Amino acid sequence: MPEESRKIRFYKMTGSGNDFILIDNRTGRFDPDRSRSLVRAACRRKLSVGADGLIFIENDGEADFKWRFFNADGSEAEMCGNGARCAARFAHLTGITTRLNLSFRTLAGIIQAEIKGDRVKVRMTSPHGLQTDLHLSANERPFLLHFINTGVPHVVHLLEKESDLEETDVERWGRLFRFHPHFHPAGTNVNFARVEDAGHMAIRTYERGVEGETLACGTGSIASALVAASKDLVQSPVEVRTRSGEVLTVYFRGPTGPGGPEGASFTDVYLEGSAKVVYEGELWDETLQ
Repeated sequence: MPEESRKIRFYKMTGSGNDFILIDNRTGRFDPDRSRSLVRAACRRKLSVGADGLIFIENDGEADFKWRFFNADGSEAEMCGNGARCAARFAHLTGITTRLNLSFRTLAGIIQAEIKGDRVKVRMTSPHGLQTDLHLSANERPFLLHFINTGVPHVVHLLEKESDLEETDVERWGRLFRFHPHFHPAGTNVNFARVEDAGHMAIRTYERGVEGETLACGTGSIASALVAASKDLVQSPVEVRTRSGEVLTVYFRGPTGPGGPEGASFTDVYLEGSAKVVYEGELWDETLQ
C-alpha cells in the first residue's frame, strides 16, 4: 500500500483543556469496533499525537452526523461534554454542516449544539440517577459522596476549603473510587469540587477511561453543578473553573420533583465553553505500531 494511503487526516482540538483527536470517517474507512488499538496508539502522549480521547465522525440519516467516542484506553463512552463541543465545531469547520445550530447522535442520545465562534454551547441529555449522601470508604477513610449520571456516571465529593481542593490527591482517591465495588461493573468518574459562591465552583476530575486527572471534564462539571444545586448551594448558571484554568458554564432548570434530592430532576441542561483547534495534520502509521 502506498505511504500516502496509510496516512490518516485528523484535527487535534481542545475543549477547555480536554484534548481530542477528530477523524472524518464518513467514507467508512475505519470500523470503530475494530479500531481500538488505533485509538490507544494515537492517544499515547510523546509516542504519537496524544489525547484524552479520539472521535470518529460518521454519517447519520436524521442528525447532521453521528459520533463514536473513545477514551484514550480504547473504551467507548456514551458521552463527553467537552468532546461534544469539539465535535460540533469540527463539523462546522470542515463543512460537514454549514449550520450554526446543529445536532448529532451519540450513544447517550441526540445532542444539540450552537456554534459561537470558538465557543460552543451544547444541550445535554437529561441527567438521571441522582443519589446524595453516600457514605463510602476507601483505605479505611470515610467519604461523603454524591452520584449522578450526566450521560456517563459521576461521583462528586464536595470540599469546603480551597486548600482542600489543591491538596487532594486526585490520582489516589480518584482511582480508588473509580473502581470502588459500589460502582461496579461500569465504574465511575470521580470529581472533587468546591463551591465558591452561588454562581461559581472549582473542580478537579479523575476520568474513567483516561485513568488519571484531566485538565477539564464537561460532564463532570455538570455533575458537580447539579449536585451542588440539589444541596441548594448554587443556582443556574454556574461557572465552573477547571484545572486548566478555563471556565465552563453550566445552565439548567431544577431541581424539581417530590421526594427530596433523590426524587429531584433537572431539565434543559447546557454546557458552554471554548472548543479550539490546536492543529490539523496527517498521522503516519509508523507511530501506531
